[in-house]
This record gives sequence, structure tokens and C-alpha cells, in this order.
Amino acid sequence: MFADILKNSKCTVFFGGAGVSTESNIPDFRSSNGLYMAQNFYGHLPEELLGHTFFNKKPELFFQYYKQNLIHINAKPNVAHIALAKLEKAGFLSTVITQNIDGLHQAAGSVNVLELHGSNNRQYCISCGEKHDLQYILKPENCNGYIPKCKKCKNGTVRPDVVLYEEQLDPNVLQTATEAIATAECLIIGGTSLNVYPAAGLLQYFHGNKIVLINKSETAYDKHADIVIHENIGTVLSNIVEQLKL
Repeated sequence: MFADILKNSKCTVFFGGAGVSTESNIPDFRSSNGLYMAQNFYGHLPEELLGHTFFNKKPELFFQYYKQNLIHINAKPNVAHIALAKLEKAGFLSTVITQNIDGLHQAAGSVNVLELHGSNNRQYCISCGEKHDLQYILKPENCNGYIPKCKKCKNGTVRPDVVLYEEQLDPNVLQTATEAIATAECLIIGGTSLNVYPAAGLLQYFHGNKIVLINKSETAYDKHADIVIHENIGTVLSNIVEQLKL
């Protein structure tokens, strides 16, 4: 039935969260293990450590936590990322909207990707705006302790181009994502508990025909979906790719 929905849909959008990347061994920092580590090793909850206020007041601890917990340079796209890229290439998927910041959708070959929370592959100086890549902030010679410093202006802090707590989503990305969902005939929701706002609030703009929800655990949105699959998202999407003979 899922495959038939994709075949009959003229415009399908995928909306995904942390569960898409956990199969690439990228842990969800909101999980019980993530909360435990943040509280016990850093003395703060993730929402505080990754907040705009915390970044300004305690940048050393912010970057220590960020580098040790949100950067996974050895992570590779998993079967879910690869399946989504194949669906897009074959014309069964128009847009990937992700809450993740790891860039694995693009690494798998997806082209039309909207990153609601930015990407840790992009960095910029908060003083002069100079752009840097991820490797820049990982090199000790570019840092004062854990804090990356810009070599162009000699003093500015280089921060990840991600949306921290207390910050607003990029209005252009938000608008494009809203339009994509509003014009979709089919919406696939995968690997997200739909508890993170304002990202989860985008679903209110969907007025299409079918919703397919894939998540290991139940969500508050299950009752709105036409198909609910509480299984491993990589397995589900790989099976769909096989059924469509891609």
C-alpha cells in the first residue's frame, strides 16, 4: 500500500528527525542516555547547553559539549538516507525536510534538502562573517581552548551555522519548507517524535491526500496518519525501494 501511494502521488515530501540518523550511530541527544550524559558530565541539560544564552555566557563549555556530542566526522549515510536519495532520483520524492544537522542526506545523494536547524558542516565568524568548514573548528591551532577563533579578523568566535535554542529558524528555509508541505500530495514522516517545535508545527500546513508515519515509538500524530509503521525506518524505506525496483 505504501508503494502504491508513492506511485500515485504527484508530489511527495519527506519530513524527518533524529531517528533517521541514529542508524548511522549518531545518538539522539534528547534520548535518556543523552540526557544522562549531559547532566552528569556537563552539569546541564542539552537544551541549556545548546542555548543561545549559554553560548554567549559559557562558550568554552558550549564548544566542549558541542564538539564531543554533536560532531560525528566518521558517520556515513545509512540505508534510510540512501533509500530517500534513490526515491528522489527516480522522481518519487520531491523534497527532504530534515531537523538533523549532520548533512548525511546530501552525502547520500539527496539534492533538494531543507535543513530546518542548519548544518554543522557550515561555520561562520560572528564578528566578520567569514565562512569556515567543519574541519576548521576541530583543529587545535584554530582554537583558544575549545573555542574556535577566526584567522581573518583575528578575534571573532567561529560558531556552527545551526539554530540554537532561543534562536529563530531561518525564515527563508522555513518558508520554503512550509510551501513544500502545503503543496504535497503525500507526506512521509520518519524518525521523529514530533515533539520539537516550531519544526513539528509545519505539519499543520499539509492538506494533501496521504500521510505515512514511520517511527519506532508512538507519536501524538499517529491518529492523523493513513499508514503508521512502528519499525526501523531504514528497513521500511529499503523495502519500498525494492518494491519499486529502483
